[in-house]
Amino acid sequence: MKRDSYFNNRSKMHFTANLSHGESRCPSANEHAVLRKTSFCICLIVLGGFAARPSCLPAADLQVGIATIDITPPLDYRMSGYFHERCNTGTHDPLQAKAIVFEQGDTKAALVFCDIIAITLDVSKRTRQIASTRTGIPAEHIAIAATHSHTGPLYHGVLRNRFHEEAIAKLKNDPHETIDYPTALVDKLAIVIQHAQQALRPVHIRAGMTQQHGLSFNRRFHMKKGPVRFNPGVLNPDIVRVAGPIDPEVGILAFEGTSAKSPFASLTVFALHLDTTGGTLYSADFPYYFEQSLRAELGGNFVSIFGNGTCGDINHLNFLSKAPRLKTRTIGEGLAATVLAKWPSLKRVEKPSLAVRSEVVTVPLQKFSEEDVTWAEGYLKDVGNPKMPFLERVKACTILDLQLRGGDTVPLEVQVFRLNNEVAIVTLPGEIFVDLGLAIKKMSPFAQTMVVALTNDCPGYIPTKKAFSEGSYETVNSRVQPGGGERLVEIADRLLNQLKQEIK
Repeated sequence: MKRDSYFNNRSKMHFTANLSHGESRCPSANEHAVLRKTSFCICLIVLGGFAARPSCLPAADLQVGIATIDITPPLDYRMSGYFHERCNTGTHDPLQAKAIVFEQGDTKAALVFCDIIAITLDVSKRTRQIASTRTGIPAEHIAIAATHSHTGPLYHGVLRNRFHEEAIAKLKNDPHETIDYPTALVDKLAIVIQHAQQALRPVHIRAGMTQQHGLSFNRRFHMKKGPVRFNPGVLNPDIVRVAGPIDPEVGILAFEGTSAKSPFASLTVFALHLDTTGGTLYSADFPYYFEQSLRAELGGNFVSIFGNGTCGDINHLNFLSKAPRLKTRTIGEGLAATVLAKWPSLKRVEKPSLAVRSEVVTVPLQKFSEEDVTWAEGYLKDVGNPKMPFLERVKACTILDLQLRGGDTVPLEVQVFRLNNEVAIVTLPGEIFVDLGLAIKKMSPFAQTMVVALTNDCPGYIPTKKAFSEGSYETVNSRVQPGGGERLVEIADRLLNQLKQEIK
């Protein structure tokens, strides 16, 4: 399907209420054929209904609306996450965007979480502007986050451009891009925010924190020889010690109607890379199994929203043990068991006081010479060759991505959402190192501070100054100069304290 015909036919699409996803499976050959004919179909879930909103609510009442929309690309779209071309062959579970809209008096805010690897600045800016116009929610009060699934679409960046250009040169068209996915994604995200707003109703929020051990591990290690290495191999004899901590904290918000005792949705934040699935089927990774497990206990219509924490140096591989590699289902079900064990002791968010603060800081980008750029351009021609040294492939992509961005600096945004005197949510761009998230939580004046990474832009990894001095994959794959991450921590600390002082 050509891009123009796709968008000309949008008016013919319809929303399908779908409050149960059913079991996970791979599509049949006939279903593949249907998928080829149905590009990027829409499937929308709205929690709270479209009934008229109460007209005489006190200004202090907090309302919440939740909606879900399908953002799965067409069959055969390129997939993200690795440094080679990988095209989709089907769907394990649909990719979704899930929106939470908060409203209290004149204050409005929205959080959206997408089952894709990253949100580009272009997508977030366009979405926030459109959604703001349609809903009245200030653009700076809207956060668009990615869960960082490595089994979603490759829709931006140097590698996407390279593969796309090669297809055009060879075939005069790109069979793997039958739609303008970024534009379609913007449209979907604006819609899901609108529908979440239309679903607003008074709610009770229950909040709490618990600890999850045994699923997440720091992947960077000091070695006997050479610099720090990431993913050095199981029981590598040259490992001296792990180079950083994990964040075992699981932040939970449960949403329930004021007249109902059972929750209809939740937001869970936990720091762990979503690269546990692999393959060529679209999947939300372990959050899919996490939601299925919660639904088994809380009802088939329950909506689980997952926000990834500061997981830049955290994954699911334990290199200090011979234990088998954790499977995706095991992770999702294990995390769900931990959350459900905490469920009875979640505390009511009393005296809600919704407020949002945001600030943009300009940080310097990495710099490379013209010779570096020339080398990278030549190297990229063979970037998919598995015989090429991995870190050189990463470096070439970083250099050319910086050329694509242009300029010497990048604007990075920090947002803070206050729910009451004890609960706050911080959003940050990029793949943030865990130490930075832990620093924000430690300094925060709020008893429960949930830090969500991968929000509003994707400037690659944002390591600590210490990690930059140690080197390895994440620092090679970073666009910002050392110190950028610490600047984000400073701003988050200031905004959190401002919001805390205002409520006293």
